[in-house]
Amino acid sequence: MGTQENEQTGGTGRRALLGAAVLGAGGAVLGLSGTARAAGAGRTGGGLKSLPKPTIIGHRGASGYRPEHTFGSYNLALDLGADIVEAGDLVPTKDGHLVCRHEPEIGGTTNVADHPEFADRKTTKVLDGVSTTGWFTEDFTLAELKTLRAIERIPANRPHNTLYNGRWEIPTFEEVLKWQDEQTRKRGKQVWIYPETKHPTYFRKLGLGLEERVAKLLHKYGKDKRNSPVILQSFEPSSIQRLNTLVDNPLVVLLSAAGTRPWDFVEAGDPRTVADLITPKGLREIAGYAQGLGPTLDLIITKKADGSLDKPTTLVSDAHKVGLILHPYTMRNENPFLPAEFRKGTAADGYGDPFGAFKAYFATGIDGVFTDNADTGVLARADFVNG
Repeated sequence: MGTQENEQTGGTGRRALLGAAVLGAGGAVLGLSGTARAAGAGRTGGGLKSLPKPTIIGHRGASGYRPEHTFGSYNLALDLGADIVEAGDLVPTKDGHLVCRHEPEIGGTTNVADHPEFADRKTTKVLDGVSTTGWFTEDFTLAELKTLRAIERIPANRPHNTLYNGRWEIPTFEEVLKWQDEQTRKRGKQVWIYPETKHPTYFRKLGLGLEERVAKLLHKYGKDKRNSPVILQSFEPSSIQRLNTLVDNPLVVLLSAAGTRPWDFVEAGDPRTVADLITPKGLREIAGYAQGLGPTLDLIITKKADGSLDKPTTLVSDAHKVGLILHPYTMRNENPFLPAEFRKGTAADGYGDPFGAFKAYFATGIDGVFTDNADTGVLARADFVNG
């Protein structure tokens, strides 16, 4: 899950022809299909239908407790009961490997600044319209990135996580696919992952297209089928449309704030905003090539001026009408990330009442949620289901 979060910080769905998906104001038409039934409880191995509901998705692993996108974080998410692990946010290296980082800029998530041999790699680039200074994965070979170690991204909110700085290296997507199989055998149940293509338009312009690389690895490991335990996501609809021509995996379109535009829309001159995509017409179009939505939580329940919850929108019911599941992001335990009425005190690293917030969001009928604290989510689900 990426910058679009505005961070403070298998029978899967059956595919049915809903018509061509239209990308861009220029009307580039891709004849893509696929819609989905909402997730529900079922037997293991049955695709999306096998997942508990609401589904608890470990956001970048267990990033409330360990530096994100590390095997330490991924393993802990499974230990804490996550149904799916978001492993990982995929960005490319200079030599074309896919690695798991929150962003291509790695100054805030690795110890690269402590490596004098890479001091000259620090630079400023325009990333999806935003001037960004730091070190970028596409300027490093995989071998060079493997000399770095992960650090906590938001130490002001998670000072205890800094204890684990330097312990884990940057995982590759191929390593994640192997890890998934190892953990499935070890734990005796199917482990699911939920990777995301990051800034796909940006990287395609650099000759580092993500979708083909993702599809190649999924095919290599036999995980490119509709029942495969790998859900693919992106904030750029065109990336999901491209993936839909390459693999049969469940696909999810991520949605940021209502007034924003996906970057591929900006590049294509498509004037539509997220608000347009969540209209009945927009949702029907998305259901033509994807099985789900990953909206920001504010698209599920709006907020008042004071930051407290206002009223649920019609997005859940509207999406369900066209067969789309909803996995909004991101629930976190710390005060700054919670709706105002669920905060306790003002400490930036203090826990509020996430159980109250989980209850409010679960009551809207969402199919699952991304959370940095999988154990809290699992307990909140039990409260909700048994309450």
